[in-house]
Amino acid sequence: MDFALPESLTDYLAELDAFIEAEIVPLEQSDDNIRFFDHRREDSRTDWERGGLPSADWEALLGEARRRADAAGHFRYPFPAEYGGRDGSNLSMAVIREHLASKGLGLHCDLQNEHAIVGNNVGLLLMLEYGSDEQQREWVDGLASGTRFFAFGITEPEHGSDATHMETTAVRDGDTWVINGEKTWNTGIHVAHRDIIFARTGGEAGDARGITAFLVDPHTEGFTVEEYLWTFNMPTDHAHITLRDVRVPHSAVMGDEGRGLQIVQHFFNENRIRQAASSLGAAQYCINRAVAYANERSPFGKRLSTNQAIQFPLVELHTRAAMLRALVRETAWKMDTHGPFSASQEVSMCNYQANRLCCDAADQAMQVFGGRGYSRHEPFEHIYRHHRRYRITEGADEIQMRRVAGYLFGFMSSGAPKGVTGQSG
Repeated sequence: MDFALPESLTDYLAELDAFIEAEIVPLEQSDDNIRFFDHRREDSRTDWERGGLPSADWEALLGEARRRADAAGHFRYPFPAEYGGRDGSNLSMAVIREHLASKGLGLHCDLQNEHAIVGNNVGLLLMLEYGSDEQQREWVDGLASGTRFFAFGITEPEHGSDATHMETTAVRDGDTWVINGEKTWNTGIHVAHRDIIFARTGGEAGDARGITAFLVDPHTEGFTVEEYLWTFNMPTDHAHITLRDVRVPHSAVMGDEGRGLQIVQHFFNENRIRQAASSLGAAQYCINRAVAYANERSPFGKRLSTNQAIQFPLVELHTRAAMLRALVRETAWKMDTHGPFSASQEVSMCNYQANRLCCDAADQAMQVFGGRGYSRHEPFEHIYRHHRRYRITEGADEIQMRRVAGYLFGFMSSGAPKGVTGQSG
């Protein structure tokens, strides 16, 4: 069994690093753009007068980084070659996401908003898999370039972790559908060109079938953003929205009618393995920084690193990271080899373990750095606050463990999803 990464992938990581140094770091350092990454980051990123949304300058900077990455041939890496990509696999994306996150905060990969110079554009992947020919003609180019965006209207206020009990409904009226309901944690709706709204079109509450996905224009009459929900880590783009007699044409249906839950689970599996890899990378960054600081800091006449109280917690974290890395890469390989639904159990394992690891590593790094670690002059508090989110929003730890238990005890079978999916925007 060969665990070595393909030479083509290691060569690409070197190519990415060169691009970051040549194009992204100078952009990050120019015109006081560093304010978005140093101790001023939360304030600089947030438009406090506009509901706590990301500031216009911050989003413009992210857009410029995407434009440069796309021009250099990096942004579309995971997409098929016919759309300007490099046919990136789940395994390669997991390695790349970990690699970028392990570099720490920066314009190359800002996990707070899923920005990276190698796009994690699951919306495009879903469009290629489930979109009609007409929808693909309309959306693929813009999604591929990162100039058009989809939001995901999945989670509901009363049914956060179980999409099968959603109360949003869609009723057909001739050539149109009438949608009523509400969604929360509807991430990115302020810039989204369409919101993928999931609504029950048939069946009963609790049924996996009977849920349909619709591409809904947020400017449609009856679609209202009620509020943006302020969070542990600002800015926020997580909206609570309502739909009151929102009419969409039948051509807005994405995928098969009544089979929308498959799209949901496909989205979750593709996104969660990449997010787990990012959490792993951020954890390794915290571990590496803490180790380096312990070797430099010499209170009471000796280096911190000579103390077992410093060594042992970091050894535990480093060991957990090594074991998780093996599972993440094996899981991504399995998804590439046997399909996106083949490793649902392993995806849940990776997800909740990676998110816990990242929070633990950031917390330990704070402890090693002492008062400075607690301050905003180091990135650990930001990493902790951001990744603490994923212990809830990508399917709570308990939901992930419940899924694993379902497979372990024989209550669930492999294949397409049936039931609990987890929370997401």
